[in-house]
Amino acid sequence: MSAVSLPPLKAPWIVGRAPLLEHAADEFLNEVTRQRPWTRARAEELLEALDSFLGRPAPLRAFTRATGEAWLRALHESERDEARELIGEFRAYMRDWGWLDALHPVNQPD
Repeated sequence: MSAVSLPPLKAPWIVGRAPLLEHAADEFLNEVTRQRPWTRARAEELLEALDSFLGRPAPLRAFTRATGEAWLRALHESERDEARELIGEFRAYMRDWGWLDALHPVNQPD
């Protein structure tokens, strides 16, 4: 009988401390801008605004659907569509790269 191991976590974080929103945002920006470098400045600006809204430096756990929606409502109407799209991409990145799993570990071997 062979032991079943969990796949390695993909996202880095500082051991012993809660991951911050800025850690995930930096990794997200590095990944996204490899594919679309022209979007970095604006994405970085919006993610910094989100981090500030959540109480910079915000723990990643503070970024929930509810706080994301509250932040969108606080933005000027002309910025909301762009910010909503960015949040969707950011959430997908965090889900795909294990950031969200790291917040809520399940079935971790002891």
